[in-house]
Amino acid sequence: MKLSYLLVLMFCVLTPCKNKIYSQSKHADLHKKEHLYFSKDEIKKNKPTTYNYINTFTLNKEKFLNIYFALDVPLIKSLQKIAPHLTEDELLEKGNFQFSFLVDGKIIYVENLNKGAGLKTSKTVQLDHTIRLVAPEKLDYWGWFMWLKFMKLGGGQDVLSTGNHLLTIEVRPYIQEESIKIGSLLAKGSINIDVAKIKIDERLVPIQKIQPNSGWEISTDAIDTQKIEALNRKIAEGRFENINGLVVIKDGKLLLEEYFNGESRNSLHDPRSVGKSIASSMLGIAIDDGFIDNEEMTLKDFYDLKSYTNYSSKKDSVTLKSLLTMSSGFNGDDSDYSSLGNEENMYPTDDWVKFTLDLPMKKEANIGKQFAYFTAGVVVLGDIIHKSVPNGLVSYADNKLFKPLGITHYQWEYTPQHVGNTAGGIRLRALDFAKYGQLYKNKGLWNNRQILNRNWVEKSLGKQIKQTIDKGHYGYLFWNKTYKINHKEYEVSYCSGNGGNKIFIFKDIPLVVVITASAYNNPNAHTNADKIIKEYILPAIVEKR
Repeated sequence: MKLSYLLVLMFCVLTPCKNKIYSQSKHADLHKKEHLYFSKDEIKKNKPTTYNYINTFTLNKEKFLNIYFALDVPLIKSLQKIAPHLTEDELLEKGNFQFSFLVDGKIIYVENLNKGAGLKTSKTVQLDHTIRLVAPEKLDYWGWFMWLKFMKLGGGQDVLSTGNHLLTIEVRPYIQEESIKIGSLLAKGSINIDVAKIKIDERLVPIQKIQPNSGWEISTDAIDTQKIEALNRKIAEGRFENINGLVVIKDGKLLLEEYFNGESRNSLHDPRSVGKSIASSMLGIAIDDGFIDNEEMTLKDFYDLKSYTNYSSKKDSVTLKSLLTMSSGFNGDDSDYSSLGNEENMYPTDDWVKFTLDLPMKKEANIGKQFAYFTAGVVVLGDIIHKSVPNGLVSYADNKLFKPLGITHYQWEYTPQHVGNTAGGIRLRALDFAKYGQLYKNKGLWNNRQILNRNWVEKSLGKQIKQTIDKGHYGYLFWNKTYKINHKEYEVSYCSGNGGNKIFIFKDIPLVVVITASAYNNPNAHTNADKIIKEYILPAIVEKR
């Protein structure tokens, strides 16, 4: 035994050690039944050993946190005990690990890993498991996402308040059939979490004063200042990540205008798929102007579909309406990375319209009835508008939408064919996104001018199809949901984009809310926006006492 190790061991016997040494042998230690251990190594650089196992971690200060456990048999064997009637492929399709997060003895969050979390060999062969949870930068790894969901979606960041807490993680197998079946405990471990106080610039907390020349009449309505300042504190602490702007319009007047993380009133913000809704607007205007007959027109009215790959007669029946409602039946689904028509497969190509029209149709395609989020279809809509209106989509939108709204400072993204990109990404100021939302709140009317057909607005914001993302509804490139607060329901239609970008248009209360954010590809970005509305904006403005 090395002298250095003897000295460390003697020191730990005589005095308390912050980083507990569990065993000289990692293999022997990990295979103690049901043990789960923690470390704060950067495991890409340092190979983990038992010498580095810890029993204390400082949240918001220390950079890395990992867990380690070992099984007596691979996961698949535990799944077979739960559902012996299923084949191996069926077990891997319907089952995986379940992780339970307990804080101070109370279950806070349970994650049933989906089938895509972990390689097949990690479930059928592997015994030793090393899982990264915390890192200073985003990891493209399921463990990092699981921790983020525990903290942000499951309420972890709220119960792990400043001070000391005991975090326990339990690992079990599960199978999802008609109901969830949970197997016996596979691993369990605890660690003391010391939550460091997050230092912020206290000047970021008070409500920001609305500066002159906003282009809006300023509202003098009351607002719960404490609620908004509590929201501002969470944004400053990074608990609501990468929030850039917040604009609230009440009764057509500017009530709240705030900016964070380096953005300002004049910042052009990339809202990602919020721009899809603008494609819906432009199609409605083109129909109202007579350049396109109606949304029941089909793709064959605009393209020689037989000249594209994978032609089938089903493509002849794809309507503009089905593209608006994400129900075209093409083999494209952005929520499925293995889908042929996933938008990530489109962007590297040199012709996005050809990419889309070359796609096969789903075998079970039920056009207009089955929702699947399909960005490529909105690109085709933009191309159809571009070819149908005078001087193309961008010029038409400038003359028919942006200039009438007084929007002059904006920026388009373009497709490889230099057509305005209706997949998303058109950059506007937060105040101008609010104008767009208020236009819909006004049923298409702006300064006594009917920019959008009233009937088109109602159809766009309406519940055209049941969508599968959050079990709500979808209109014409607008989403729908209902918030419930104190037994009251608040129905809202909204534009939504990656990163937590939103334009909320409330149905029965005189409110339009814009959130600009840049938490792109962050799994809790949309949930953060929901929490901002449900826990802060509505209570501060509508539910105030």
